[in-house]
Amino acid sequence: MTPLELFFDLVFVFGFTQVTTVLSNDPTWGGLGHGLLILAALWWAWAAYAWLTNTVDPGGSAVWGAMLVAMAAMFVAALAVPDAFGRHGVVFGVAFLIVNLMQLTLYALGARGDRNLLAAILRSAPWAIIGAALIIAAGFVHGGLRPLLWLAALVVGLFGPLLGGVRGWRVQPAHFVERHGLIVIIAIGESLIAIGLGARSTGIASGVIVAAVLGFVVVTSFWLAYFDFFPIRGQQMLTDRSGAQRIALARDAYTYLHLPMVAGIVLFAFAMKTTLAHVGEELDTIPALGLCGGPALYLFAYVALRLRVSRTFGRGRLIAAVSCALLLPIALVVPALVALTLMTAVWVALHAYEIIWWREARARTRALSVPASASDTGGSVQI
Repeated sequence: MTPLELFFDLVFVFGFTQVTTVLSNDPTWGGLGHGLLILAALWWAWAAYAWLTNTVDPGGSAVWGAMLVAMAAMFVAALAVPDAFGRHGVVFGVAFLIVNLMQLTLYALGARGDRNLLAAILRSAPWAIIGAALIIAAGFVHGGLRPLLWLAALVVGLFGPLLGGVRGWRVQPAHFVERHGLIVIIAIGESLIAIGLGARSTGIASGVIVAAVLGFVVVTSFWLAYFDFFPIRGQQMLTDRSGAQRIALARDAYTYLHLPMVAGIVLFAFAMKTTLAHVGEELDTIPALGLCGGPALYLFAYVALRLRVSRTFGRGRLIAAVSCALLLPIALVVPALVALTLMTAVWVALHAYEIIWWREARARTRALSVPASASDTGGSVQI
């Protein structure tokens, strides 16, 4: 991980915060849809650069300069996020196109000595350009056509490359796992910021303090569910595979299934701002959906990941995800503080189950951790 990559990710701290602002300013079904579409676009841009810096050395002067240009464009896009579905739609779209073009250019330059990698980049380039162009086009239209164009852009940009296969792509497991772990930390940090801002705007009353502590427990649970052993296990799984199998797993487990994880964290952050402002009142539908649906979405991503790897659903996280979802009708009829308490109880029960039931498996996973010096050489690890 280089300082430039860390600096690049700081732009996305601001972008995620802006998505929370979109949800807070418009807590309706339309606002929820807009926020999730914008978040998916931000993830698309970040994931593209995660693949880029996994292959191209970001320390080179040309790469360094071009990434700074891309960061500036991404920062402009983040500035336009609150009104990306309004008067700043074209600004967001043009900045987003520049981000994509810089990524493709850097990737092509870095792949000049690798014909297979260059061919893979050329196969994906049309999808990225068409998707970004559709977002620009959405800025010129109004009404229901605008979100439809956004949705089409995201389908094209995120899933179009699937049609080209995985031939030619490269993945260095340790770096790839570390990059995605960092973005999860960034999203979790945004939740803590949301809790702090929410508490500051309402005053430090006893109910607010209790809600803030409960929110902190849930945010800590997001962190524990991921970093307890998943980065070690994820690196082992990637290292144990090679060629097309490694690329496909990296794509599915990280590029695709980390998006609902991040979305779940951002939704909970938005819900916490509303909860802290109304601890003794019932939540409206969208904030209640964020409070219950955010953690449920986060946990369902792990269920899907397990299904992708082992063709099994597991028990603990599946039951916890369903429990979070089932809390939604309750969260609509009880005070916000009660709903948050019930959500926290689900997380505590899940961690108690995993710590007790999976104690030996977690210990074995840590014991078989891959040394960083050997993780990118294709060596295998017995799991």
